[in-house]
Amino acid sequence: MNNRIKNIFPPVEQLLDMEPEEIGPFLLEYLNVTDEDPTSSKLNRYNFTLESNQELSDYSEGRIVDVAKVMTEAWLWLENEGMIAPAPGDTGNFSFLTRRGKKLRSHTDFKQYQSGNFLPKYKLDPVLVQKVWPLFLRGDYDLAIFQAYKEIEVRIRKIGGYGDDIIGVILARKAFHPETGPLTNKSDVDSEKEAIMHLFAGALGAFKNPNSHRDVNFSDPEEVAELILFANYLLRVVDSRNPQK
Repeated sequence: MNNRIKNIFPPVEQLLDMEPEEIGPFLLEYLNVTDEDPTSSKLNRYNFTLESNQELSDYSEGRIVDVAKVMTEAWLWLENEGMIAPAPGDTGNFSFLTRRGKKLRSHTDFKQYQSGNFLPKYKLDPVLVQKVWPLFLRGDYDLAIFQAYKEIEVRIRKIGGYGDDIIGVILARKAFHPETGPLTNKSDVDSEKEAIMHLFAGALGAFKNPNSHRDVNFSDPEEVAELILFANYLLRVVDSRNPQK
């Protein structure tokens, strides 16, 4: 008999060192495959983790109690994430795959879903939603950061009335100059005006300019999401300095 658990899950020793959110994608893949098999019984957490489940027993290499515990943790994690849910009208342990759970069939699908949690779409500026969010989900992190900080530059230039020949750090220092900058908040104290100027110049110099010249190779989606959210905040500041709003 083909052991789906052995085919889908990592080796037992590795599994027992994993967190529920790391096991979750494997369990969800298994549940999707099982749900589509007309010869399989309904999804049931209790039955799945029983010692009499021969498939799980064969996989567990004599550690079925330990394996059942981490599998249960992962099952409950999937419920909390809305991937599976208790079967309607059932008072036992039967579950069904939700619409979200059926969409996330592979580890690639799951990785995109988890990355989306780092960068909530509803929090983003409309331009970032259109130009940056899809890049982030595809894992094109360098370009996503470049586009986010490029949009800051574009918006500063438009609101400040500058030409295309003024770019990057120079543009930020002119637009937010404490005395002459059109985007400077005149009611701020001088030290705050200068700090805002340095903030924008530093952001464009650190995150937009390097991506313009070379591959920076960002790899951590959480770090990239934080940089995009910072760009989102800076765009909000720029918009607040628009005299037409």
